Amino acid sequence: MILQALKDYYDRKAADPDSGIAPFGWVWKEIPFLLVINDMGNFMRFEDTRERIAGKLSAQKFLVPSLGETKGAGIKANLFWENPEYFFGVGIKSKEALKKRHQKFVDRILSITTNSKIIYAMSNFIKNMNLEELKQEQDWNDIIKPTSYILFALNDFGAVTNNPEIITIVNNLSVLDAVDQLCLVSGKKDTIATLEPSLNLLYGADKSGKLVSFNRDAFNSYNKQKGYNSPIGKTSSFAYTTALNTLLSKNSKQKLQVGDTTIIFWSAMKNDFEDKFCYFWADIEKDNPDKYAAALGALFKSIGTAAFTTDNDNTMFYVLGLSPSAARISVRFWHTSTIAELATHIRMYFEDFRIVHKPDEKDDLPLRWLFRSLVRKPQDPRDWDKKIPPNVVGDAMRCILEGLPLPETLFKAVLLRIKAEREVTYPRAKLIKGCVNRKLRMSNPNNERSLTMSLDKENINVGYRLGRLFATLEKIQQEANPGIKATIRDKFYASASSTPSMVFGNLMRLKNHHLSKLESSGRRINFEKLLGEIIGGIKAFPAHLILDDQGQFAIGYYHQAQNFFIKKSDKPNE
Repeated sequence: MILQALKDYYDRKAADPDSGIAPFGWVWKEIPFLLVINDMGNFMRFEDTRERIAGKLSAQKFLVPSLGETKGAGIKANLFWENPEYFFGVGIKSKEALKKRHQKFVDRILSITTNSKIIYAMSNFIKNMNLEELKQEQDWNDIIKPTSYILFALNDFGAVTNNPEIITIVNNLSVLDAVDQLCLVSGKKDTIATLEPSLNLLYGADKSGKLVSFNRDAFNSYNKQKGYNSPIGKTSSFAYTTALNTLLSKNSKQKLQVGDTTIIFWSAMKNDFEDKFCYFWADIEKDNPDKYAAALGALFKSIGTAAFTTDNDNTMFYVLGLSPSAARISVRFWHTSTIAELATHIRMYFEDFRIVHKPDEKDDLPLRWLFRSLVRKPQDPRDWDKKIPPNVVGDAMRCILEGLPLPETLFKAVLLRIKAEREVTYPRAKLIKGCVNRKLRMSNPNNERSLTMSLDKENINVGYRLGRLFATLEKIQQEANPGIKATIRDKFYASASSTPSMVFGNLMRLKNHHLSKLESSGRRINFEKLLGEIIGGIKAFPAHLILDDQGQFAIGYYHQAQNFFIKKSDKPNE
């Protein structure tokens, strides 16, 4: 299903002449250097295609002939372009290995039998290449880096692969001769791909990472080796890997990065939802911070008007989560649904997570910001996403897209982080509220009250009440001791939220001392009324709180603490 959906996406893009997706037999590749020759094949110069963008050098992309499969452990040369080991025979490998690589590159060009003047020029250059002359060039040290690529170019014309004559030659070479058997993806007869093309654009993945692969010896089912275990035609193999690399490309607007999981998405038909989907989850842009809120506002407004759907609400939408796994790629989740159904689930997610916050905080936060709150902030912020538990990201995203309760692993992770840092932050409060409410929606035998956005005085859950009580006792302590550095939260939050009976007796006795230190008698009376209101719903301090009640405790604490900072005129019913 995944491969078929990707192939269909490629076919849709290939049918659009303005899409820019690579046609069969070609691939878009960043080429840092062009080797410019004249009509006789004489070396003219090197051209550096790199530009500094956002502090980094970025090479220009060129449409070049595709090898059609990964190189693997063999010696396989690309046509007209290669790395310095193949192009010049220079590198850190042994002289014999470099000689074989360079000869393979040479042989591919010399094997083309045509009267083309361009082929003649390139053949003449590689036959008479003067390596010592090339070494004198200013950029030589950058050119021979292992990660660099070089492409032939003609003087006063540009890259040879832009020439119509060369394009025709490459297309003729890409024609499939043999037809082996039925392709499992297309259902048509095709030449079976023995090695899948590489997916070299997945964050954190090996350059030879593959979505489909087999162990060479252990899985020779019925003596079938390599790709013949799962026969996929070269046409389909090229289509779905090209689609994947397009969706994973550097400037793709159809991918998201959360932890080590890369999320890509597309629809069966072109529509606005495909373009807007990334805004629901991506980081808030510094240059345009309102774009995120605008996209969400449009989503909430459009559910009833079908603004994000095509004329047919049943247009299929696909979301795929991928993570690196050695030389292979792991599928974290795969979700398919109609656009109308998915839009409803996204709206449900944002409604479940919304909670009261400070005036300078956004109503909705990007998914990455929420997951970052599960781990301790590293010294280098660039390492933050690497610390996010990968399984939690994949499971949570799948549950959000399918409208299911969030995984218990996420619930436990956020509670553990709160206890470790003794701080219920805004992102953590959003996560807990979402976890609790989505679970109650699915199963609520005791008819418990769902968590509201702000303080809920009618919520009688013991965990919620104890959280409110803890926040109130902390507030009394802070006002009795202005400027205090460590409050009861820093010392007792973990035990108060897990084993209340062990700490609340002492805390209640301690609050009498703190109340006596308040100068304002009116303030003391207000606090005593509030304590009476909260404690009135607590029959006894329980010995233990189950996990769900610990989540209620955190939200009760957060709600009450936020309520202390709201002006009385802004509070409902006050």
